This record gives sequence, structure tokens and C-alpha cells, in this order.
Amino acid sequence: MVAGPTSDGTVAKALEVLDLVASFGRPVRFSDVLDQSPYPKATLYRLLQTLVSQGMLSYDADRSCYTMGIRLVRLAHVAWAQSSLAPIARPHLDRLSELVGETVHLAQLDHAQVLYVDKRNARMPIPMFSQAGKVGPAYCTGVGKAMLAHLPEGQLPAILAQQSWHRFTPKTLTSPDALKTDLAAIRARGFALDDEEHEPGIICVALPILTSGGAVLGALSVTSTTAQASLDALSEFAPLIRDIAHTIAQETETWRFPEDGAHPSRKRA
Repeated sequence: MVAGPTSDGTVAKALEVLDLVASFGRPVRFSDVLDQSPYPKATLYRLLQTLVSQGMLSYDADRSCYTMGIRLVRLAHVAWAQSSLAPIARPHLDRLSELVGETVHLAQLDHAQVLYVDKRNARMPIPMFSQAGKVGPAYCTGVGKAMLAHLPEGQLPAILAQQSWHRFTPKTLTSPDALKTDLAAIRARGFALDDEEHEPGIICVALPILTSGGAVLGALSVTSTTAQASLDALSEFAPLIRDIAHTIAQETETWRFPEDGAHPSRKRA
């Protein structure tokens, strides 16, 4: 779904167009973008030209197509290193993956959705939606629900209002009330479960990564299939996931608010 025009000026409009081009996941022609853009033809063309001139988009004149620009790739790498949990969490994901032998996910909230920032495949890899860099729904994924369950109460209504409530499987929760009931159970239990709610046959246990003050940094999950495991079996990993999530949170806080300005990895070196 494409958002309507905002009142935030040219920069916001250009970013909306950039998001729209990215959403295709392939090179796109002007007509493709125009079909889904809320902006008039002349405005859209001007915004696209600005993005190209700034290196955020690239234009292939031979194919008349727009693609993501190399400047955007460079900025994405910097953002990944500075803003995501992935660089700090990498060795801990490796350890968790080695210990459980199942698929491991690291995710953060991207507005009202889940952004998968890193992943480790199981010893016997299984096909599934999630990949590093992909965005998924928050209301029907283990990592999403783990994070939603620990958001401040005042933030939750706005997040829930942006969910699609699409029924992906017969087990998908499709209303705010149903999800709120599940979120209360998650807080009481201490971890979230995905019982084939996003993909048939895919199950997981997930825990939030929280600061010492309880703020949500991200979430970790261990994922398998109903053919290989059960939710009860995956739930046994919850204490291990909790310990690793706590370690990641501690290192993240040290990195973001260092006492001596040193990155944790530099301290270890």
C-alpha cells in the first residue's frame, strides 16, 4: 500500500518516491511508478530526477529503468553498522545458531513493521519468508509480537492502527483485541510464540532485546518447522535466548552510551 502525499515538504515526497521504487524489488519504468504514485506526472518526474542527480537512484537510459543508486548502497552500509544491532549481535547469533542448530533471526521494529537485520540458517536450511533486509508484519511474527508486547502502552495503539490484519494462515490473529490478549500472555510467559501465524508449517520462539530501562531494541528468535520440531521443544530454548538477548542489550548500551567513547569490539581488541 502506497502512502498518500505528506505535508513534510520536498524531502519527504522524495523519500516516499524512493520507498516506492524500492518496493518493486526490480528495475522499474516511469509508468510503473506513476501507476502507484500519489503525485502528478510532472511532480513525480521532478522528484525522480532529483533522486537520480543525488545518486539515490540510478537511471538506465537503454532500458528506461530506475534502480537503487550506489550512494544509497553506501548509506545503507553505514546505517547497518551504526544503527542496527547486527554488528554487535553477530558473534552472539553465531553462538546461538551453533547451540540450537535451528534458524536464528535478529529483528528490529521499522515503524510498525519488522525489519530482519540478520539471520543464521539451520543446519538443515528450510525455505521461509524471512531474509536479512526484508520487512515483514509485526502482528503475526514471533519477533514482531515479542517487541510489541514490551512497547510503552501509549505507543501501541498507533502501531496497531498500521497493521494490515491480513489472514496469512488459519492461525493468524486478525484483530487488535485478539493480538492484545496474546501480548498479555507473552508478557506473563516471558517469550512470544509464532504458531504458524505467518507461514504454514513455520513455528518459532522469540524474546525481546531490552535496555536496562525496558526500552525495546529488537528481538531474537529461534525458528523451525512443524515437521522438525514442536513449540514445546522450541520453548526450551527460551532461557538461552534470554541470556543472549541480555548480553546483546548490554553491549548495545555500552556502544551507544560509552563511558570512554570506545566501541565494545575495540575494547576487546
